Amino acid sequence: MKGFALLDWIVFLGYASIIVFTGLWVSRTKKGEQKTTSDYFLAGRSLPWWTIGAALLAANISAEHFIAMSGSGYAVGLAIAAYEWIAAIVLIFVAKYFLPVFIKKGIYTMPQFLAQRYDKRVSTIMAVFWVLVYIFVNMTAVLYLGALAMERIIGVPMIYGIIGFSFFSAVYSLWGGMKAIAWTDVINVCVLIFGGLVTTFLAVSALGVDHGFFSGFVELIHKAPQKFHMIIAKGTVFVPNGSGGTKDAFQDLPGLGVVLGSMWLTNMSFWGFNQFIIQRGLAGKSLKEAQYGVVFAGYLKLLVPVLVVLPGIAAFALGADLAKSDEAYPWLLSNIVPVGIKGLAFSAIAAAAVSALSSIVNSVSTVFTMDIYKAHLRKNTEDKNLVIVGRIVALIALIIATCVAPQLRTLDQAYQYIQEYTGYIYPGEFLIFFCGLFWRQSKATAAVWVALLTIPLGILLKVISPELPFILRIGYVFMILTVVMIGLSLLDKSHNIENQFGNELSRRRTIRQGWRIIAVAAFVGLVAAFFVVPMRNLALEAIYVLVVGFILIGAILILNSTKQTMDENGLIIERSLFKTTDRFNIAAIGICGILAVLYGFFW
Repeated sequence: MKGFALLDWIVFLGYASIIVFTGLWVSRTKKGEQKTTSDYFLAGRSLPWWTIGAALLAANISAEHFIAMSGSGYAVGLAIAAYEWIAAIVLIFVAKYFLPVFIKKGIYTMPQFLAQRYDKRVSTIMAVFWVLVYIFVNMTAVLYLGALAMERIIGVPMIYGIIGFSFFSAVYSLWGGMKAIAWTDVINVCVLIFGGLVTTFLAVSALGVDHGFFSGFVELIHKAPQKFHMIIAKGTVFVPNGSGGTKDAFQDLPGLGVVLGSMWLTNMSFWGFNQFIIQRGLAGKSLKEAQYGVVFAGYLKLLVPVLVVLPGIAAFALGADLAKSDEAYPWLLSNIVPVGIKGLAFSAIAAAAVSALSSIVNSVSTVFTMDIYKAHLRKNTEDKNLVIVGRIVALIALIIATCVAPQLRTLDQAYQYIQEYTGYIYPGEFLIFFCGLFWRQSKATAAVWVALLTIPLGILLKVISPELPFILRIGYVFMILTVVMIGLSLLDKSHNIENQFGNELSRRRTIRQGWRIIAVAAFVGLVAAFFVVPMRNLALEAIYVLVVGFILIGAILILNSTKQTMDENGLIIERSLFKTTDRFNIAAIGICGILAVLYGFFW
């Protein structure tokens, strides 16, 4: 086997054995007991904050990060870290404003919330979307990239690697469900962070004159200064296109669009309304524990670029001559990392792949079982039957993904593939959930139309303007769908009930606040209009995503406080629900402070 010594095998197989043993151990039930749906899908709602934080990172960080994001680091540089650093701030909003509502509603799945807030049409459409995206985009990408690492590092043929990762995930996750996944994720996160840090240390140190990390980092910046900019202007950086040519990196990371535009939208959707992510928060033993876990995950996200982006930049600086950008991390393990440590580093990749794969599989199982099978086929079936169905669905999903994954071989930067194709669903998903949570007058029929239009609109814009960066395309779809959502909801007079207002002073204060938000957003949009054309190489037009988003927020505040009627399923939320502890607030401020320093230094 290519460069993988006996000691490396011992380290890797030792890790794999611990994971399987832990997963099966925590999955045990007392004699005569049967797993309930709460046990299998939400770990009995018993997870502490540190397990939630670790499980969130493990569900998010997969082989797509170690292989694909490292590949983007090699090709583009630090700018790709925007996905991680913006996510850290978004997690604060998720913990403070989204999670309290979901936990109060006592739901298992995101489609279940949609069924309560709108109707079964909306929940079914979104459930089908999620199942298809999870299987054909997320699971296939995780399997492909994990197998790519095995092929490049160990020499195992890709098809065997894909089958191996599927089997590894199935051994404990199909039987134990969320509890097995969450507790093994704690081990996986420790392995992936430690193994990732060791690889980063060795890769950067290899550049130093004295093989020291700090001298190596100075040399890294000196050799690849173009890789340490967060904002990429059009026509300045070119990367492989996967077909032997090159393309403008602006297509993937369009200038200011990564910090002012729909990057916020995609992160809100991914972290706030994504089943295999939010499911960890729903499994917390209390709201406070869940919120602490989510903000802990925010700190872990700050660390991710150190684990996966820096090694890619280091591979570039070390002169790695690669056929594909996604081979950067395997190249480091084959050429820089010594025997024994290589086994640990590969265990980190395996930990990321298996934990993410298991999380997605469990979510496919949960959504299909609770929102399709139980909701439409067997409404009164027993818990034990639902658990059996969940296991069968998980197995089928793994088999399908295993068959499809080899087709991704032609990709150069698989991370961008995942972001682009999941991006088709994000604009509609965000609007449906956000309006469902906070706008009392949002209607089910409007949500149905938004759900049905989000993918066709994205495809249409891609056909009309194939050169338009997908991040900007997501923003344009969002702005169109915002008009659709507001317009159809206001026109729909069905299923209305009398609106409920608080005290008059509070109501007037809310109305004034809404108008102030709209006025400021409109002013920013007006001023930006004078600079859009001169700054087109930096995609300043992306700021209109935020402008429209804040106008939407202002309109919601005004309409909630002035319209005499509301939808019969509209939510009346007391502001006290969003009150957080001082410990949470200090932690949130810490994340914002760290990010301000990072962006100030690397802008």
